[in-house]
Formats: sequence, C-alpha cells, structure tokens
Amino acid sequence: MLIEFSVENYRSIKDEAKLSLVAGPAKEHRATHVLSPEMSPGVRSIPLLRSAAIYGPNAAGKSNLIRALHTMQKIVVQSGRLIDDLPITPFRFSMENTNQPTTFELVGVVNKMRFQYGFSATSSIVTDEWLYTWPKGRIQFWFERAADSNSGEVKCKFGEKLAGDKEVWRRATRPNALFLSTAITLNSEQLQPIFHWFSKTLYVGGIGGRGIDYSAEWCESERKNEIVQFLQNADFAIDDLRITKKDIYLDTLPSDMSPEWKKQIKEGLLRDEIVELHMKHKTKYGQPVELSFDDESPGTQKIFEFAAPWIDTLDNGHVIVYDELHEHIHPSLLRFLVNQFHDRRRNKNGAQLVFSTHDTSILSQEIFRRDQIWFCERNSNQETIIFPLTDFRPRRGFENLQRSYLGGRYGALPYLSLGNYT
Repeated sequence: MLIEFSVENYRSIKDEAKLSLVAGPAKEHRATHVLSPEMSPGVRSIPLLRSAAIYGPNAAGKSNLIRALHTMQKIVVQSGRLIDDLPITPFRFSMENTNQPTTFELVGVVNKMRFQYGFSATSSIVTDEWLYTWPKGRIQFWFERAADSNSGEVKCKFGEKLAGDKEVWRRATRPNALFLSTAITLNSEQLQPIFHWFSKTLYVGGIGGRGIDYSAEWCESERKNEIVQFLQNADFAIDDLRITKKDIYLDTLPSDMSPEWKKQIKEGLLRDEIVELHMKHKTKYGQPVELSFDDESPGTQKIFEFAAPWIDTLDNGHVIVYDELHEHIHPSLLRFLVNQFHDRRRNKNGAQLVFSTHDTSILSQEIFRRDQIWFCERNSNQETIIFPLTDFRPRRGFENLQRSYLGGRYGALPYLSLGNYT
C-alpha cells in the first residue's frame, strides 16, 4: 500500500512535492474510504485513504508528479540490468538546479511492514540511496549508499538486520544503478518484497506502463470473460472479443526501406506478430456485428485499456495511479470507476487509486473525504506546487467543493485573458 510519495528537482517540480494518503481524523466516509493495513503483531496500523484525486490547470505539473512516480518505478525495475543513462530531467527554470540530482522517496507497506525507500540521482550517477523499515514497530536501518563526488565509487553502510552478500552487491553496483536493483539481480531474498512492490504492486497508467497490451494479453487467456464483463458493467454494448494474429515478416515492409531500418524495427518489436482485436456487438436481428478496435470510439478504447489493470488492482489490493483519468470518459462512468475503490464488497484487499483529472463533477463531499482532494498549480517562477484541500478547512457536509474550486477559493485554476485586440 502507498503511504506517501515525494519528489524534488524533477521537470516542473523544484522544491519537494509530497502526496500523502494518510487519512486525517475526520469521520466522514471513514467506513468506506479509509483502510487500516494489516501490520505485524503488536504494530499499530496507519489509517490510509483508498483514493486521492489531483486537480489543477493544464501545464501545472499534475502529469509531472505522476511521471515522477513512474520514473522512480522504472529506475528501480531496470537500473540493475541496463547501462543506459537514467531517465531523469531536473528542473530547468533555475540554473542552480540543472546540475543537481533529483530526489525520489516513497513510503509504503509490504508484507505487513512499513518501509521508506528513496534515492537521489542525475542521469549519469546515483548520488544517494537509503532504505529503512519498521518490521516490528521500531525503525531498522537496512542500508545507506552514497557516491564519492570525485571518484564515483559507491560507498555503503549496512544495518545488522540486512542479510546476504552485502559486499558482493556493493562491488557489483554501478555508479548509475541502484543498490536495491543490483542486489535483486544477485538474489537478495530479503529485498525482494520491496523490489516487487515497485515491479508488481504499483501500476502507472496514462504515462507509461502496460497500456492496451495488458488487457489484450488477458483476451488471449481464460481471463477474457472478465474483460467482457468489465465492459458490460460499464454499459458498453460488447458481447464478445476476438483476437487475431499475423506474423511479421521483414519482406512485407516497404521495399525502399533500408535493411538497417528493417532490422531495427524487428528488434524493437515486443512480439513477432501483429495482434488485432475485434469487438462483437449485438444487434436487434440477432446477428452480431464485429468492429476492429480502431473503429471503436475513444471511450471504448480507454475503458478497454483500463480493464485488466483495474480488475487486477482491485482483486489483489495493488496501487493504480492514472494521469488524466477523465479523458474520453463520461462523468457518470468516471464516478463508477472511482466508487469501485470505495466499495468494500469490490475492494476487499485494500487497493488504492491515485489520479489526476479536470472533471469537477465528482469534486463533491458525497464522493470524497476532504483529505482525498489535492491541488496542483504553477507559481510565477514556473514551479509546481502541490497542496491538499484540507489547507482551506472546508465545512464538512456544507461546502460545495465544485463551486468553491471553480470560483477560485482554492486556487489551482488557469489564468485566462482575452488578450489585447485592436
């Protein structure tokens, strides 16, 4: 489960931006919108929110906050086996930040244990890395890593509770790789749960991740019926799905394409075949009509993309983060998707949803607790600022959040001007 995420010096984010899913003491929707993750015996649980929504104008940095989480995930999962530059872009509107490292930190719960993991890095070197855990309620220091500013040599300090060939892992850690990722490639069992939280528990959509391919994979298995049912529950008139495959042959590419380009295309493909999806629709005549995926509406395509990640997240108690969740989605359908995370019958395992949106139709105390709403805006120095609705202390059960937001009470609105016309 996700407790909080913070990032500093990344794209439009200069100073630390922190998103917290720790529930406040307010009582509204507590039975449905707040969960208490199971912890080790004797350890006090932390009340966490099942969802959080982020509002703000275009270009304020909502996507960059989510992109930062995806970047952290990508570096954790891939840095132990890749030698490319790290995908880090620092804040560019200040000369002092351009050459400074970017910092990511995440606090979460895995296997009934709270953990705090983070690192600072440039595109070429990991400057710092740390991991602390609370397996029995008291903090345990597992490792701290720092890179020598002159030689780039990785120096690590290890806690007594971290088992395994620590010195082997340290020597194997490249300057541009994470110690956590390297240790996993060298069979660290103790660090596996932390690594798997990033690789298996966290799903980021709208920025990167598995996208449509993930739902398409389900359609090639016995889980296809779950995709069909999800589409039908969302009021899409889909009766069935069909997958066809075509092998990819280099000789089918344009004849004037160079052999080198053909080779690169072939090597860059995830499959050796083209997978085509077809959707069947009922008609009043009883004979179904089949449409290719490309012929379906953008809304149908978007819901199909959601299907497998949404089902998987809710079934397994994972965390899904989605940028621009409202895009191509009717407000009623958006409310349906969000409410699934607040439904204790559907969300039995403590799944969490974090998303950005412009749709204010769900900005309501009927749908959210006040501590589930966050805002993002850009100041005069082009810096992204993120802050919670609770900073404004809206009256419980009385204040119309949509009206107050659109009226400018909370900020995080675009500044519009008609300009000068002659």
